Amino acid sequence: MIHFARLKSVLAGSLLLSALSCAATDMVRVQTELGEFVVEIETEKAPITAKNFLRYVDAGAFDGGTFHRAVRLDNQNRDDILIEVIQGRPARGAESYGSIPLERTNETGLKHLDGTISMARGGPDSASSGIFICINDQPSLDFGAMRNADGQGFAAFGRVVEGMDVVRAIQQSPTERENLTPAIQITSAARVR
Repeated sequence: MIHFARLKSVLAGSLLLSALSCAATDMVRVQTELGEFVVEIETEKAPITAKNFLRYVDAGAFDGGTFHRAVRLDNQNRDDILIEVIQGRPARGAESYGSIPLERTNETGLKHLDGTISMARGGPDSASSGIFICINDQPSLDFGAMRNADGQGFAAFGRVVEGMDVVRAIQQSPTERENLTPAIQITSAARVR
């Protein structure tokens, strides 16, 4: 009986390790001058966008980057469809890997909910390295909604799982219209090992 219990324990531990090694997410810790937060990246649901973001993270491109934009209900450049986000970018001079195909929310099943991280873009298939994080649910950024006139939405690829208070503090920092004044420095962004 003792051997069966031990075997059961070993098998359960082995299954847990297998599940962890086959996880469909990666974790990234972002350190800013206002504190840190952790983002869970959906490598299975949004593989193209996740791989693109992780390529910039692994290259150290966000080290020395900034959160340069904070959109609140009281400071928006447009008043027809309101959103709440912070937007960031890699350090100036970081290598660019070009634009990627748009992974639409109707295909990935990911939505722009509170804490969602997504790719900034102009037209479809134009996202490269700019990111934004949603504060509160932002359905107007999903496929079929009209925050972007083409109705294609934005590519959500993960969510903040720790430190949402830091994200909110960045959003509440001083702005001139939507531009953070000064921009909030990103000290580092690296995978959680």
